[in-house]
Amino acid sequence: MVSMQGEPLGGLSSLEARRRLHEQGPNALADNDRQGWWDLLREVLTEPMFVLLLASAGLYLMLGDWGEGLLLSGFAVLTVALVVVQGRRREHALQALRELAVPLVRVRRDGQWLQCPAFDVVKGDWVMLSEGDRVAADGVLRQAAGLRVDEALLTGESWPVDKWPVQGIRSESQATEQAPAHRVWAGTLVVAGHGVAEVSATGGRTRMGGIGQALSQIERTPTPLQLQVRRLVHGFGLLALVAMGLVVFWWGALQRDWVGGVLSALALGMGMLPEEFPMVLAVFLSMGAWRLSRLHVLARRPAAIEALGTTTLLCVDKTGTLTENRLRLVSAWPVERTGEGHDIASQQAANVVPKTHTDGLLLAAGLASRRAAVDPLDRAIVEAQGERPSPSDWTLIGDWPVQANRPMAARLWHTGDGSRWLVAKGSPEYVAAACVGGVQALKPQLETAAGLAAKGLRVLAVAHRQWSSSPAGCLSPGERVPPGGGVDEESAARTGNDAQGPLPEGPLQWLGLLAFEDPMRSTVPAAVQQARQAGIDVCLITGDHAQTALSIARQAGIDVEAGVMEGSAFEALDAEQRRQAIRTVRVFARVSPLTKLLLVQQAQAIGHVVAMTGDGVNDAPALKAAHIGVAMGRRGTDVAREASALVLMREDFSHLVAAIAMGRTVFDNLRKVSGYIVSIHVPLAGLAVLPLLLGWPPLMTPAHVVLTEMLIDPMCSLAFEAAPAQSTVMRRPPRPASQGLLDGPALVHALALGLLLLAALMALGFVARSLMPGGSAEQLRTLVMTGLLAGNLTLVALPLTHGWTRADLRGPAARVFGVAGSVAIGLWVLSLQWSALGGLLQLQPLPGDVLLGAAAGTVALLVGVDRWCCRRQT
Repeated sequence: MVSMQGEPLGGLSSLEARRRLHEQGPNALADNDRQGWWDLLREVLTEPMFVLLLASAGLYLMLGDWGEGLLLSGFAVLTVALVVVQGRRREHALQALRELAVPLVRVRRDGQWLQCPAFDVVKGDWVMLSEGDRVAADGVLRQAAGLRVDEALLTGESWPVDKWPVQGIRSESQATEQAPAHRVWAGTLVVAGHGVAEVSATGGRTRMGGIGQALSQIERTPTPLQLQVRRLVHGFGLLALVAMGLVVFWWGALQRDWVGGVLSALALGMGMLPEEFPMVLAVFLSMGAWRLSRLHVLARRPAAIEALGTTTLLCVDKTGTLTENRLRLVSAWPVERTGEGHDIASQQAANVVPKTHTDGLLLAAGLASRRAAVDPLDRAIVEAQGERPSPSDWTLIGDWPVQANRPMAARLWHTGDGSRWLVAKGSPEYVAAACVGGVQALKPQLETAAGLAAKGLRVLAVAHRQWSSSPAGCLSPGERVPPGGGVDEESAARTGNDAQGPLPEGPLQWLGLLAFEDPMRSTVPAAVQQARQAGIDVCLITGDHAQTALSIARQAGIDVEAGVMEGSAFEALDAEQRRQAIRTVRVFARVSPLTKLLLVQQAQAIGHVVAMTGDGVNDAPALKAAHIGVAMGRRGTDVAREASALVLMREDFSHLVAAIAMGRTVFDNLRKVSGYIVSIHVPLAGLAVLPLLLGWPPLMTPAHVVLTEMLIDPMCSLAFEAAPAQSTVMRRPPRPASQGLLDGPALVHALALGLLLLAALMALGFVARSLMPGGSAEQLRTLVMTGLLAGNLTLVALPLTHGWTRADLRGPAARVFGVAGSVAIGLWVLSLQWSALGGLLQLQPLPGDVLLGAAAGTVALLVGVDRWCCRRQT
């Protein structure tokens, strides 16, 4: 078979392709972003917290305190294990996203075209190239039709390059650098035409692979949240260094106890460093991206997850996003009636068989269509026919598909009684001109067709003609019809251009009109309502007819109070009028790609955070300009996906709204865990320094700080990350784009809870020293640490369980909190009952009622003050 212009199609067998894939490796460049075991170890070994922990362990071992030194060494090993486990969990989530992001390539295997992941392409494969595709591998063009490729990524040239196939060259080595017009390169973009290329190099052996090392040196720009966390950690780090220096000076110079000063300084530094922040942000964003993928939304950039919760304007296309991207027959207008049509959709839903004239119209339309076609009109007609009987003794003997100069398809059938039937379908104007009486005689029918088109429907006219003997150019009465049905449908679809000769001459008989629609997705109206309840405006921007856009917007629940504005009218406005239109109009029709970009920019100029959907090459500028570009996963081009931050793997508007809800939830949980981290580090740092200033024995040693961190880390990375969405997450306006993790009120609230817990613990110390004047330092430490454990769990529970329902109590976050809390309490009880462990931690048992009283008092104080603050805020 020959397709387009060039040589007969080749390709590999599946067996040979698998052999070459094993031999050559996948078609992928080295992934420098992927973290292995050593990368994770290096990351944890350079953490300031780990360095302080090792310093504490080494100092204890140097002083001969083997128990404390080995205990801290064990904690160091456990810290490494926790970070590695969390890192691998994060990496597994990212790997799942990478596999989703791999584009599909059409390759020819075993004589058939099929789709496979781009990394499965091997040398020798024949791959199909179409407009908007990113070329998957270097190759030699074997076929091409109007192919133009943008090679700016490799050459820097902004103008696309014309390409044409090689003739007679059968090996890649023959297509030398002297003929670059015959070659395509991995990473370049097809901007026009289509073609077929034979792969000559894959992966690191491509021309792109040659510059891959230079590309890998380009550092990614950190997101606003990452910059904020970095500043926060650096600020706390500098503050910790200053505080550690002061503590060492206090103990060394004034108390003449340099060793005690260094140990206290190490405990203070470990207590002040919020080392959880970078880990929490990385885990939350990677797991948030994984959770979005379960909603069939692929996050290509972490900044998209941050920005989702700030979205104020959703600009969506009609086809495939609001609608199902398929055609459905909704009404039929047989020749006998022009004022009223038959509602096919409602009749199908009610299992009502249409009248005889409509049956005949559908039968003729079905005979003019290919039953196995991919054309949406043919498929809609076949679907509408359903179980209606078709003639079984008719044989197809001629097939004339639509052409640019003839918007009408026709098929010739040989019937059982020896007659011939020509059935045709196409644009009403063209079919009417080919019918008896012409356009003038069918003026009422054409007016009906124009009215249907104005409502946004696709309209087809159907006509036929019968011969009792063979028409000119077809089988004569004496010729045999080929066995199996004459013209094979698949070969007819391939050959296309009037392979059976010219269309038989003679006027056709008008049968009627068929009207089709792209039906609204059933999930869209509820999703639009949910978005509007969340303070997000939904704007329909489409290239369709104005009446079509308005009809779809009404069905979807989009605000149509200001009517519809066409793209040309928007472009004609001045700057102030454009801004006013953006504020009021929510339906734009007949919009060009340039106008889409203009709409996005104007919306941003008046303060909107814009999410924009698109699928074509021309949509890329608007997608890139929007705060959140959203590409279509199935029908979107590679360049549209690359310009976007999100990809809808299932092109459904409701999934985009669900992604916004997930983005808000991720940020809510980040705020909760950030407040908790700040709160818990206040008593950790305070207990390391205040007892020294008061002349008490040290209450917090490095071992106690690390033991507390063993509870903090899983709570941060597991419990808070899995926390469910609040019931009000989509019933409140978007957060301001400038709002950080901890704004003024949130930071004050977190610091207040931390200071309150510190005050409660110091109060326990004062009470213990007054009621037990002869008590030991170990008993004082046991009482205070019991209060710290209870306060720590309370600080987790207060934000974590805020707004929970009964169902949330059985969710993953509740299970993590329950397990981690139970383990922590169990270990604490064990350390008090097991004298060896208690000795290592410098603890001494106290009566149970005393410990329970300390814990209960701490919890009651924190809960009471938190509820009071919440009432004041509401």
